[in-house]
Amino acid sequence: RFQHELGVDVFLGDARFTGPDTVAVDGTALRFKRAVIATGARASHPPIPGLAEAGFLTNESVFSLTERPAALAVIGAGPIGCELAQAFRRLGSEVVLFDAAPHVLVREDADAAEILQRAFEREGIRLVLSCELRRVTRRGRRRVIEFAAGEVAVDEILVGAGRAPNVEGLGLEAVGVQWDTARGVVVNDRLQTTNPRIYAAGDVCMQHKFTHMADAAARIVIQNTLFLGRKKLSALHVPWCTYTDPEIAHVGMYERDAARQDIAVDTFVTPLSTVDRAIADGEERGFVKVHVKKGTDRILGATVVARHAGEMLNEITLAMVGGLGLGTLANVIHPYPTQAEAIRKTADAYNRTRLTPTVKKAFQRWLAWTR
Repeated sequence: RFQHELGVDVFLGDARFTGPDTVAVDGTALRFKRAVIATGARASHPPIPGLAEAGFLTNESVFSLTERPAALAVIGAGPIGCELAQAFRRLGSEVVLFDAAPHVLVREDADAAEILQRAFEREGIRLVLSCELRRVTRRGRRRVIEFAAGEVAVDEILVGAGRAPNVEGLGLEAVGVQWDTARGVVVNDRLQTTNPRIYAAGDVCMQHKFTHMADAAARIVIQNTLFLGRKKLSALHVPWCTYTDPEIAHVGMYERDAARQDIAVDTFVTPLSTVDRAIADGEERGFVKVHVKKGTDRILGATVVARHAGEMLNEITLAMVGGLGLGTLANVIHPYPTQAEAIRKTADAYNRTRLTPTVKKAFQRWLAWTR
């Protein structure tokens, strides 16, 4: 498709930089004016003794399974680990979820993570948190994970402990591109590497390793390399979603981010238990939480916990991109009944803060005079 429909010359094979303006692909030398590194990332695994020898699955290899494991251990309670732990539990596997942190989704909003953790407990997922895994061994066809409180024997181990950028073997030293195995390729805000002729995009260079974020970065690179653009990565409002049940979706700042930057915020929360559609659906466990700059309606960040939180979040992301304040969302008519009404209710909560004692007295006098 790229070659025949889009007019892109495609060269298949291992590529590496060989000079200031050359790259070699399986012996074929190609010259460039601008180059883009977009080699992505791969699943990483923690250095637990015996883990590699015992064998494990990742989010890439798990789909090659041909039968359901009766017992599954998931190492890592981040987004990938949580998504797959719940999926296999609902398929009928006994699931044990391990993490060194004291609760699941440690980087997520704590209230949101608490809702999901309780859901896992109700569904029968065994949580082993604040733990250090000592070693993994084979015992017949089973894999045994040893930790401080005992051991667990399972049929398969799934590792969801993050991703590592693919930077090895690219010849980056030959072209003066700075990189390391943890951070990946070093880029500036315009996705330019330490070699001004070479850019990078996606998981190989970015903190947020999401497919949609790689797409947004590619658009920046196209504009900056081909059309003299000055687009910046920091100008983007980056949403993401953890696809559990309920989903947890977020965009912008958390309260802790604002605190680190000495930005005072006001936070408005609407529980789904106050939203008629959520009550009718039996999905009251969730909320919409929006942070605004204190004293204004400028949206700095938001978290949504709901069955379709990823869909609901788009309205708030659009408001942030368009520079619309939370008060404006109160004017958006939402069909009744929908769970997205929680967003309008949150905006209404902000508008009520504008009813100061002075304004309230003025209204009372007006209404008394016009009665």
